[in-house]
Amino acid sequence: MIALKKVKVGIAGLGRLGKGHAGNIAFKIPNAELTAACSIMPAELDYAKQELGVTDVYTDFDEMLAKADIDAVAIVTTSGLHCTQIAAALDAGKHVFCEKPLGVTVEECRVAEKAVARHPELVFFLGFMRRFDPSYAYAMEKIKAGAIGRPYMVKAAGLDPEALVQGAIRFAATSGGIFIDMAIHDIDLMRWFLGEDPMEVYAAGATFKHSEFKKAGDDETGVAMYKCPSGAIGFVHVGRTAPHGYHVETEIVGTEGTLRISPVPEKNLCLIYDVHGAVQECVSGFPERFAQAYLLEMQDFIDCVQSGRKPDVKVEDGTKSTQIAFATTESYKKGAPVQIKY
Repeated sequence: MIALKKVKVGIAGLGRLGKGHAGNIAFKIPNAELTAACSIMPAELDYAKQELGVTDVYTDFDEMLAKADIDAVAIVTTSGLHCTQIAAALDAGKHVFCEKPLGVTVEECRVAEKAVARHPELVFFLGFMRRFDPSYAYAMEKIKAGAIGRPYMVKAAGLDPEALVQGAIRFAATSGGIFIDMAIHDIDLMRWFLGEDPMEVYAAGATFKHSEFKKAGDDETGVAMYKCPSGAIGFVHVGRTAPHGYHVETEIVGTEGTLRISPVPEKNLCLIYDVHGAVQECVSGFPERFAQAYLLEMQDFIDCVQSGRKPDVKVEDGTKSTQIAFATTESYKKGAPVQIKY
């Protein structure tokens, strides 16, 4: 059996999430090699050299595309740069992995769609990593096997911990609002599990603890209800003040049964018995909760590059999730239902 050549990857962006992806590529995926890194932050390039062993570093993305010895790029930069960098990388002949969201406007998403269409010979992979989480993937297997009949309702909660609320407050004015900032993954899962796109949304928000969100034109809690053409419904609850930790939970209700994923956001299987009773510690944040999913999605990207297989997640999935998130924000601001346009 002939061994496949390792896929050489350059990473753009080495913030908290970028470091996680870079570590997976460098140390945990045997058929990948991290050969270049790009960041505008000197400290991040120092990290690439000292911790990742990457000596070929850049402060300019286009320069990395032109000069680095790479087959693919992993884009983990600020969201507003994603679509232009996707187009530049594909036009330079590189396979592309890009973190969510695809773009911050629908117009930007269309730029990415056109670039992907121009290069059918290349792999484009969008990082909706929850689809790769073993529990979510297992739930989809059960749905496909008919275990719960026809799914007709998805209820999703995505709550950030109170311990991290000050960071959310700092970025509230520029985050795009709680639904664009926090609901993209839940929207993607709703579409995935129901197998259709919603046509109408009604959204609302509330703030009872941190008035700074209101001053920024946002809220600390948001809820949205979606209606699909078949009559199926979705319900999304996002928030920034969970006292117990990071809490992501999804329930899929079908005609013959229900699937519920992570009703308790447990850190592990250790239960603590003390003066407080029986205590189950919770995960601290998304890097801990979805560490395995991030590794599995990057492994799948590398496998796609080596085999020529196209990923299950399409660029259009990113555009549609963005459209739904903007319609949700519009409903939230209007205080009335909004028809979702695609």
